[in-house]
Amino acid sequence: MNASLMRHLSIAGLAAVAALSVWSASAQVKERTLRFAFQNQAGHPQAQGAQKFAELVAEKSGKKITVKLYPGGSLGGDLQTVSALQGGTLDLTVLNAGILTAQVKEFAAYDLPFLFNDAKEADAVTDGPFGSKLFAKLEDRGLHGLGYWDLGFRNLTNSKRPITKADDIAGLKIRVIQSPIYIDLFGALGANATPMPFPELYAALDQKAVDGQENPNTTILSSKFAEVQKYLTQTRHIYNPQALIVSKKLWDAMSAAERKVIEEAAAEATAFQRTVSRGEADKALAALKAAGMTVSELSPAETARLREKVKPVTDKYAAALGGDLFKELNAEIAKVRK
Repeated sequence: MNASLMRHLSIAGLAAVAALSVWSASAQVKERTLRFAFQNQAGHPQAQGAQKFAELVAEKSGKKITVKLYPGGSLGGDLQTVSALQGGTLDLTVLNAGILTAQVKEFAAYDLPFLFNDAKEADAVTDGPFGSKLFAKLEDRGLHGLGYWDLGFRNLTNSKRPITKADDIAGLKIRVIQSPIYIDLFGALGANATPMPFPELYAALDQKAVDGQENPNTTILSSKFAEVQKYLTQTRHIYNPQALIVSKKLWDAMSAAERKVIEEAAAEATAFQRTVSRGEADKALAALKAAGMTVSELSPAETARLREKVKPVTDKYAAALGGDLFKELNAEIAKVRK
């Protein structure tokens, strides 16, 4: 057999092996429809990330796996959604990572007030050993972490008065997410903190059941809160990483090829979603001003007053996390600041 023929057969053989490998991987991907529920409306960066994830899953699975999106809290609030994932009646969600404190107490770390100065610091923590360690703790709770998305810095709105000083918050009835640290945080500021599922919030603001709420600018805009809130203050009191999670019942039932599809799609969608979210934050603020909201910026001195008022809350939850974990968190942030 001459050398040319041998080379031809060798190349043909390699091609056949490659084709068989592709076929084998494809054969391990079943026809599935996955249900992905989340709180924000279509068009919000959260929803855009979910849409990108769905497109990537379809592409990488050869259109065998379809991700059906349920935006706007249409399947219930975050706590209800997490419960559905654990029970296997829902497949995916993305939510404020701090809400997972109800499952794993250490997730409260992400909601410590004034923890991060910017998104770069948050990414370093969530993408590093700290973020992986917290996701690993979810496994025993029937959940599997896929990545951390961006929601941005939370700001305060209300219908009563402009907030230009830390003391102006006292006496307001403020809706907060269903997490103890938020209740304690606004209690420390003298507000009447009212936990409430997100899908109920617009009506509560419209009917004056609560005076205000706190969310990133993109959420305030997409949820049309400018229609029922006059005053917006850029408090930037908490930065929200969002946890993209999947039901462990589903995850354990998936083949290695299917898991690879989901992991790769999640990684690419995470990069996309963060870019979109951060790019739209300033645009959202301009749009809220154009919609008629009165926007206030706190002076450095008043921001320092806010930090002082909420320090007991930080100390309480830092102690609950455990000294070693809190040191690890601060060490990760310090690396970025250097």
